[in-house]
Amino acid sequence: MLGRVLSIAGSDSGGGAGIQADLKAITALGGFGMSAVTALTAQNTCGVYGVHAVPVEFVRQQISVVLQDIGADCCKIGMLGQAATVHAVADTLVAYPALPLVLDPVMIATSGASLMTSEGVLAVKERLLPRCQLVTPNIPEAEVLTSVTITGLETMRRAAHVLLADGAGAVLLKGGHLPVSAGVASDELLDVLVLADGTEHIFRHPRLQTRHTHGTGCTLASAVATGVAQGAGLEAAVRRAIRYLQEALLTAPGLGRGNGPVNHGVSIAPAWATLSDL
Repeated sequence: MLGRVLSIAGSDSGGGAGIQADLKAITALGGFGMSAVTALTAQNTCGVYGVHAVPVEFVRQQISVVLQDIGADCCKIGMLGQAATVHAVADTLVAYPALPLVLDPVMIATSGASLMTSEGVLAVKERLLPRCQLVTPNIPEAEVLTSVTITGLETMRRAAHVLLADGAGAVLLKGGHLPVSAGVASDELLDVLVLADGTEHIFRHPRLQTRHTHGTGCTLASAVATGVAQGAGLEAAVRRAIRYLQEALLTAPGLGRGNGPVNHGVSIAPAWATLSDL
């Protein structure tokens, strides 16, 4: 199955995150990517130097014309920035209640720059969280959304269940920001997937020592959305997405003076890029 994925997110002029990363990841995993740009950013591997929000009516129009013609099997939502954009996206998607949504609640760039207003965070919790099939926060984002201080696996579980109680269909809480002293081996990284029925999957994989981590959240969410669009269950889609991201990190091209991009094209050829063996 090809899998049509609509990414609603911001543009990264450096090409490592946002819409650019989304489309590369979707293509690498055999999907067909489409986009609705919510913001233009002037950024590179060293930081975000400017943000220009796209008018909300144009955001609505981008989503509508794509879905009315090409359609989508899954929608990945990334950077929205402001409350007005969140409401515009939510209002537009009301007409497509069966469309699965993978929500990456982008709030802070890898460089530390803030990418969402406090009003935007509240709007995400009220309008999008109850509508999404999966939400994929990192530790800082989960703490903002849940008010749970996350220090290890047990508090990751607690935060995930708060998000489920708030309406999320499932939660993939990424553990990359956990300190090595938080009950996790120094060479290990763990992510926790909790499904609607409380079923839990813990993914343990090597903690890679690299500065080339720009756009990892965008990339992972888009990879999961591609699996969902191709008909996979969440556990299989997440498992493949994590493997893809690990390979992309291991083969990062080494670009830029700061937090460089990963190698989004890594899985175009290997057999494991398909879902048949997951």
